[in-house]
Amino acid sequence: MSVAKLKVALIQEINHGTADANLAVIEKRVAEAAKDGAKLILLQELHNGAYFCQHESVDEFDLAETIPGPSTARLSALAKQHAVVLVASLFERRAAGLYHNTAVVFEANGELLGKYRKMHIPDDPGFYEKFYFTPGDLGFNPIQTSVGKLGVLVCWDQWYPEAARLMALAGAEILLYPTAIGWDPSDDPSEKERQRMAWILSHRGHAVANGIPVLSCNRTGFEPSPLHGAAGIQFWGSSQVLGPQGEIITEANTDTPEILFAELDMQRSEHVRRIWPFLRDRRIDAYQDLLKRYRD
Repeated sequence: MSVAKLKVALIQEINHGTADANLAVIEKRVAEAAKDGAKLILLQELHNGAYFCQHESVDEFDLAETIPGPSTARLSALAKQHAVVLVASLFERRAAGLYHNTAVVFEANGELLGKYRKMHIPDDPGFYEKFYFTPGDLGFNPIQTSVGKLGVLVCWDQWYPEAARLMALAGAEILLYPTAIGWDPSDDPSEKERQRMAWILSHRGHAVANGIPVLSCNRTGFEPSPLHGAAGIQFWGSSQVLGPQGEIITEANTDTPEILFAELDMQRSEHVRRIWPFLRDRRIDAYQDLLKRYRD
């Protein structure tokens, strides 16, 4: 553990139309966050542009970049300029026909410390990610930084307790989720709120079960679908910082851009795990069936 108190910032944003426009806004927001003392900054999922997975089109693969590549160079310089650890989210071109949804972590000196390729890939109306992304093959390995050991996961991973647990078992001190999730505008208000609360509760459960803070940075704003007659997605914001007992330290609004700040007490996880020793009491001798798809 590298620091006792850690000020973090989550940059919740709308899509500004192009990669250059989005990165320009990110540069401005990171500068603002760093000026206010943030040492760890988390960006939302696929922040360079619109959430293109609302349809299936081979033309969208033109958006992908290599890692390292143009965006990582720009983000690296940004991290170095403001001396912050920066967690970003990119559409990675690994090879022709091989693409990933990839999070990248930059040290405060601009060094690209590592990456995480999204493991769980959804395929639902409005979220056609299996068309674009190959499931990750880097495993669940935290990335050591100057502010702590970061367990970076991406969006759909947030529904899987196994992913959070494996990061925690590998020593992650914080779980971070770049995210793009929202409502079908045609759903009624009660269904919308059930979905948003389920999303928040999933993160709170990961914090409680593992005794570590959780940061989730979501996008906001309405993005129309390229498909004729489709409703589009109203991204519900609600980016959040949770403590190791699942407590909401701070939460963003649902519908506008915002820089969400919080200070984490990095010593609390140790205290919480002493009173709630969930890792001690795990029955690892009885969990073999977790490796099965389903018990018939």
